[in-house]
Amino acid sequence: MTAIARPVPSLRTLAAAVLSALAVAVTTQAVTVLLFFVGAGADSATLVQLGDYFLGASLCVFVVLAIFGVVGVYRYWYVRLVAALVAGIVAALVGTALTIVLRGTVLSGSILTQLFGTLIGPNLVFVVVAVLSTLTVGAWVFTSVIGAPARSGERRVALVRAPADNLAEGEVTHVDRTAIDTDLANDQWDAYVAAFADNGWHIVEVPVANSLADSVFIEDAVVLFGDTAVITSPGAESRRGEIAGAEATVREAGLRVERIALPGTLDGGDVLKVGTTVYVGRGGRTNAEGIRQLRAIVAPLGYSVVAVPVTKALHLKSAVTALPDGTVIGYPPVVDDPAIFDRFLAMPEEGGAHVVTLAPDTVLMASSAPASAALIADLGYRVVTVDISEFEKLEGCVTCLSVRVR
Repeated sequence: MTAIARPVPSLRTLAAAVLSALAVAVTTQAVTVLLFFVGAGADSATLVQLGDYFLGASLCVFVVLAIFGVVGVYRYWYVRLVAALVAGIVAALVGTALTIVLRGTVLSGSILTQLFGTLIGPNLVFVVVAVLSTLTVGAWVFTSVIGAPARSGERRVALVRAPADNLAEGEVTHVDRTAIDTDLANDQWDAYVAAFADNGWHIVEVPVANSLADSVFIEDAVVLFGDTAVITSPGAESRRGEIAGAEATVREAGLRVERIALPGTLDGGDVLKVGTTVYVGRGGRTNAEGIRQLRAIVAPLGYSVVAVPVTKALHLKSAVTALPDGTVIGYPPVVDDPAIFDRFLAMPEEGGAHVVTLAPDTVLMASSAPASAALIADLGYRVVTVDISEFEKLEGCVTCLSVRVR
C-alpha cells in the first residue's frame, strides 16, 4: 500500500507532532543530564555544563521528531522505533557539532572522527534515552492528542481517490446541475481525508483518474467484505473505467478479489452492510442480475442479501446509512419503504441520512446537516463534521468518498 502525501496535515496532527516532540526533547534532556549528574557524584557544579552540552542535541531531537510526527511515524511501533533511533543519532551528532562550532572550534577531519566517537561515549546515553522517551512519552502524548490508533490486529484503512480535473462534468440524476468550484472541492477533499487520519485511520490513495469525472466517488467501484473485495459493475457506462484502478489497489493490499460482471450492474453506493445483513438498492444503477451475483459471492462469507427498492434517490446510501449500533437512519422523503429495516430512525435533513463509522463511538457527517448531527450526538456519539458541499452538488455524500477496510 502507498500512503498518500497530498493532504495538508490538520491542525490536530501538527499539534500532536509538536507536543509529542517537545515532550520527548524535555524528557531526554532532563533524564540524560540527571544520569550524568548522578554519575559525577551529584556535583552541582556539573549541572550547568551538562545542560549546555546536551541542549543542542535535545533541540535537534525536537525538530526531527516534530517532522516525523507530521508524516505519521507514531502509527506503527516498528516505524516509531526506527524513527526514534534515527532521530536520536542525528540529533546527537548535529547537536554536538553545533556546540563545538559555537565554542569556536573548526570541524576538521579529526574533530569529526571524535564526534562520531561520542556515539559510543556520552552520546550513547542520550540516544538510548531519546529512543525510550519516543517509544513511551512521545507515543502517549501523540495518541492522547490525535486519538488512539486501531487496536492490535485491527486494520483501519481508508481508500480514497483524489478528484479528477473534470470533476464538474460528473453525472447528476436526481438534482439539477449547478456550477462546481473545483478549487474548493480539492480543499474539501483534503479536509475529508484529514478527518480519517485524525481519527487513527491509515490512508491509501487509489491513483487519480483525471479523465473520469466521477472517480472521486471511490465507494461505487469496490465493496469490501472482510478480506474480500468485490469489484463492481457500474450502472453508468461512463463510470466503468473507474474499476481498474480500484482493483489494482485492493490487489496490492493483498485482498481477495471477486467481480460483478455484465449484464449485471452494481454500484457500491447501493450496498449497505449492517452486521451480516447486506441491504442492496435495486434502482437506476444496480439491477437484479448484479444483486444475484453479489448474493452468490457473499453468501459463502456468512452474509445475507436483502434487496431494497430505490426510486427516489441515486443510490440506497443516498437515502439511508447505519449508526455503529445497527440503527438505520434516513431522510423519509427519499426512502421508499422504511419498514424494510429492523430499526429505522428518521433524520430531519437529507444530508443527515449519511454517516461513516470512524470508531464504535464516532461518526463522520456532512456539515450541511447540523440538526441531524445534534440528534445523533444526543444519542451518545461523537460527531465529526466536514464540508462536502461541492460533492453534494453531484449527489455525493460522506460515504461515497472512501472505502473503509476494517
